Parts: sequence; structure tokens; C-alpha cells
Amino acid sequence: MADLALLASGRDADVFALDESRVLRHYRQGGDTAPEADVMAYVAAAGYPVPAVYTVDGPDLVLERLDGETLLDALLAGRVAVDTAADLLADLHDRLHRLPARFSAEPTDRVLHLDLHPQNVMMTSRGPVVIDWRNAAEGPPDLDVAMTALIFAEVAVGPDAQLADFARAGLGAFQQRAEPPRATHLRTALGMRRVNPTLSVAEKAALDDAAALVHTRAG
Repeated sequence: MADLALLASGRDADVFALDESRVLRHYRQGGDTAPEADVMAYVAAAGYPVPAVYTVDGPDLVLERLDGETLLDALLAGRVAVDTAADLLADLHDRLHRLPARFSAEPTDRVLHLDLHPQNVMMTSRGPVVIDWRNAAEGPPDLDVAMTALIFAEVAVGPDAQLADFARAGLGAFQQRAEPPRATHLRTALGMRRVNPTLSVAEKAALDDAAALVHTRAG
């Protein structure tokens, strides 16, 4: 990969350009990307906007190269308003949660992204496309909504003042559009974030403050 152009780096993966139409997503700590590719293929077959998957090889995925920018970059540059971004995220949740679970026997379970926030939405010429499906699972839609709200709140209590202002506004707008999650599901999301290996010690220490910002329903 030393001879490939680096396009982006996340907390646990790097994305390299292969050519004009393909990228290589490489997980630095290894692992099996087949489950991620499988869920992407499942939601894509139902019309949900994800990058095309070309090949899978251990920690590597060869994916469609997307044009455009992330929703976060569009927000920070003023090309997308906070209310518009909140509408978009709520709609992406709604569309995803119409898809039945593949394996769960619980009739109300749905496919969950569990990392659906502005940095994982690409604003492309074909519309918004959701990336980074490694955390995808099945379960109650409320859990997915709780996770998005909690991630907004984590940034809102973080050290970057500009991002914190956007995140606080984004959290409020998102929760006006997506019904607040049940308190039980926020607790589950909080527990998942506590054991997330990509979060720093300082970020984990701020999780309780973040959770306190999220509005919930009783239950």
C-alpha cells in the first residue's frame, strides 16, 4: 500500500485510491471485512445508498470511489444547514429501519448502522451515501437513534469549540426530527461506547456528560 495515494484516515481504517472508480479500505488492526460487506450488499439490494463492494480480502475492502464530500465537511463549510443535515440523518435512519433484520427472530428488530453521523455520510452527485458499516448489527431502531444522538453529544462536550457548537445544534435539530430513544437504549449505547477501542481515555471519561445532553423517553 506504500505506493497508493492516501485519501482519508479514520480511527481504525485508512482509505487509499486504486483508480478513478475504486478505493481500498484497509483496517489497520486486521479483522474480517466479510460481515461488513454482507450487510452492505443486503441494504444495497433494498435500495439503500451505500458504496458498491467489489472485493473482500481479510481486513481489506475494495469499494466504489465516491465523489463529493462528507456531510460534516459540508456543514462546517456552510454548504449544508444544520436543519437540513438533521432532516437527512433522520431520513436515513427511517429508510434503514424499514429493512427487516436478516437473522434476528425478533419481529421488531431491524438493520442498525450504529455509527450514523455526519462524517459517515458522503454528499455525492447521486445523493447521500452512507459509509463505514463495520459496527452494523441488528436490533431495535431506538438503539441506532440513541447512538447517533450520543455521538453528537460526545462532540458537543468535546474540546473543539467550533465542532462542539455544530454538534450541540445538530443534536437539538436531530432530536426534533427523530423521536428521542428510550432511556434503556441510551444506556445500551453508552455501554457500547465505553468499550469502543477507538475512543480515547478522555473521550470515555466524558461519556456521562454526553449522555446527560440526550433527551430520552421513559422506559
